[in-house]
Amino acid sequence: MKIAVIGGGWAGIAAAVELTANGAETTLFEAGRGLGGRARGVEIDGRQLDNGQHILLGAYRDTLALMRRVGADPGKLFDRQPLQVIDNTGFRLALPHLPAPLNVAWGLLTASAVNWKEKLKTAWWMDGIKRRGFRLAQEMTVAEWLDDAGQTGTLRRHLWEPLCLAALNLPAERASAQLFANVLRDSLGSSRREDTDLLLPRVDLGQLLPEPARHWLLAKGAQIRLSTRVQQIAQTGNGIEIDGTLFAAAIIATAPQHVGTLWPAAATNFAYEPIATVYLKFGPKIKTAFPLSNRLGQHGQWIVDRGHGLLACVLSGHGDWEKFDDAALATTLEAELAMPEAASWHKVIREKRATFSASPGLLRPDFKTTEPRIFLAGDYTWADYPATLEGAVRSGLRAARCVENAVLQHP
Repeated sequence: MKIAVIGGGWAGIAAAVELTANGAETTLFEAGRGLGGRARGVEIDGRQLDNGQHILLGAYRDTLALMRRVGADPGKLFDRQPLQVIDNTGFRLALPHLPAPLNVAWGLLTASAVNWKEKLKTAWWMDGIKRRGFRLAQEMTVAEWLDDAGQTGTLRRHLWEPLCLAALNLPAERASAQLFANVLRDSLGSSRREDTDLLLPRVDLGQLLPEPARHWLLAKGAQIRLSTRVQQIAQTGNGIEIDGTLFAAAIIATAPQHVGTLWPAAATNFAYEPIATVYLKFGPKIKTAFPLSNRLGQHGQWIVDRGHGLLACVLSGHGDWEKFDDAALATTLEAELAMPEAASWHKVIREKRATFSASPGLLRPDFKTTEPRIFLAGDYTWADYPATLEGAVRSGLRAARCVENAVLQHP
């Protein structure tokens, strides 16, 4: 089978690896100079960084399996730690090394600055969610869901709302409660303790998957065409023609805003959310109490300690921070951090359309198209999740398997 995969992000990589492993003659097209899409390594001022900070969890099973498949060892590439949610006010919820669900129960019951009445009420609420299979009776915002559940105290401000912003890149007032419930189902609600672990990359995103996958694909005989933007896809009696080359089938794994250019019937009409990552470099002695912390009441939202004095400040979703230029934003966040020394270097990376807006009632497109030999892949097609790397990987694997079936049915 000669199959084309258009788009070299994590969804396209997953599809290309799956197809190649099963014997397809795969060609992977990528408009950029490297693989990875919106989650890739970049070199800036001699520093190897990421084009945006991403948070991974142990629940990313398919992503971890894909890494192993192409020779990348998650055990060496990640610093795996039990999840903690801490912030600048002194709040702390830490999950211990206990079997699930005891780890979550213990973390909840020992959370600081929360009274026992609220802890027990929250435990009862979470148990009810689990018994209902994390399915909501109707779509609503996360804020409305928390209101209905009486989650209006300390845990709402210090746990649920920050987790919602981190997972959906939207504040609770605008985020889909069902998508947030799905995230909780596969993390805090999982029967596997390791699913709640925080995975902190020891390397840049490119070395986690894109680069190992590129080497693996080339070694297996796949073709990778970088800096190649596909202009046209056409149906023919013999298959799918892509810029004059005939393929048996194709997977479109571009960002959703580009799909309509290649296949108009699959065009999307999403609203999008921006994300900014502000890197601040301090001296090597600067270290946070835990590698991930939340900032309440400030412009900064989440702070990731990248080690050796490098902090990544993440700002998700539309907000007042967009009014600052890069220099002012870096200065503002540095002042909020109030470190004992000044930053020696900073860099701001903005992605204006980083993720689709995971709002209530969002219509997600089918991964199947009007042409039985063309399928879509991308985090936006994995309707169970908001925009995540795990959703992207799963969508790519699904599209590859469907392509194989389609070609067998229409030889």
